[in-house]
Amino acid sequence: MSDAILLLATNFAGLIGVILILWGISVVIRDVSFIDAFWAFGMVLLAWGTAWQVGVEAPHATLLLGLTTLWGLRLAIHLTIRWASHGEDPRYRKILAHTMEAKKWGWAKTALLTVFLTQAPLLFITCLPAQIGIWASASDPMADVGIIGWIGAAAALAGIAFESIGDAQLDRFRKDPSNKGKVLDTGLWRYTRHPNYFGDALTWWGIWFVALDLGWGPALASVIGPVFLTFTLTRWSGKALLEKGLHKTRPQYADYVARTSGFVPWPPKAR
Repeated sequence: MSDAILLLATNFAGLIGVILILWGISVVIRDVSFIDAFWAFGMVLLAWGTAWQVGVEAPHATLLLGLTTLWGLRLAIHLTIRWASHGEDPRYRKILAHTMEAKKWGWAKTALLTVFLTQAPLLFITCLPAQIGIWASASDPMADVGIIGWIGAAAALAGIAFESIGDAQLDRFRKDPSNKGKVLDTGLWRYTRHPNYFGDALTWWGIWFVALDLGWGPALASVIGPVFLTFTLTRWSGKALLEKGLHKTRPQYADYVARTSGFVPWPPKAR
């Protein structure tokens, strides 16, 4: 267990180092919203950092590393392109302005304490199934992936596909000027108001199932990751925060909410 703690401590220290570099960049460009893209890429770094320390000879390690990398790179590239195209996220601008006024802090201190140093531990916790799973696999590198692991891999791939399709449908909808002020309620968005968030959760529950295939020890030690992510997406900074703004800017959104599942895909209610 001590080697696991050392591994995780090393990963966290490396993550904090990268976070501080990104904070420095944000101070120069006066924009923190690229942190969303790093949220996904940071988990790729943590998975590869773990693999660098213990190796990827075990099938479980290769599977976990591959799934995390596929999910993280896809989402990081998508969010980076969106940030480059649209610029600063107004939600972060409001958060920073509110905190600066309330705390009487400067911009750099506010960005560091409310965005970067907040994101780092949350990112680290979410990625625990990949980190602990890769570490645990090194104890028995000849163990084959079992049925639970393959179910998890299938769920993770389904989540990545679901999120990718949902993001593509939303991008296409937003690029059409005639849709300004309207609500996307076709494609996957007909069955859930947040296919991208559902895809995220499904992916990380799938990755956790791969860790579960290694035994209850790695599973129990890392279950906080998908539990926390699901809570975040449904109750905290994801769905709840986004919908609060959409109710104000989209007159049709209330009707969309009334007929469409909030998270898990489900046929819409008849109106």
